[in-house]
Amino acid sequence: MGQLIVRVQPRSSKNTLEWVSGRLKIWVTAAPTDGQANDAVTRLVAEKLGLAPSKVRLAKGHTSRDKTLEVEGLTDEAITAKLGGKLDL
Repeated sequence: MGQLIVRVQPRSSKNTLEWVSGRLKIWVTAAPTDGQANDAVTRLVAEKLGLAPSKVRLAKGHTSRDKTLEVEGLTDEAITAKLGGKLDL
């Protein structure tokens, strides 16, 4: 199981993600209420990885902009490669 640390910007004009300074930043249109933004983040990451939404889980940061996602079935390197980034070691 791989992990992905992300920074989230809710209430954006569109759902997108981009690597910024070796870290994945995710913009979602959903509001940060009742877990809507968290759900949007996991769905967007799953879509970009070509996985079912149930394979991506929010592990840490339920109420924070900084979140840790767990991705079932992929390593950290595979996740990063599929999302077009590079690990910041």
